[in-house]
Amino acid sequence: MTNSDLLPSLLFKINQNQLALEAAIMELTLWVERRGSGDVAENVRGALQAISRNEEFINMTLSVLMTPE
Repeated sequence: MTNSDLLPSLLFKINQNQLALEAAIMELTLWVERRGSGDVAENVRGALQAISRNEEFINMTLSVLMTPE
């Protein structure tokens, strides 16, 4: 397997890790919010929006990269 063949798989795994971290951070955000730190929770949600904004493009690009030629 060449390096160029590995790149789509690597990017896919990195994206999976990113989404898992997003979910874990959101769980912590909800926990913080329930304990009265709404400002902190709102700041974290704002930062997580970057992941959400980029998710569609990342998935589309991975799909193209992983399509056999």
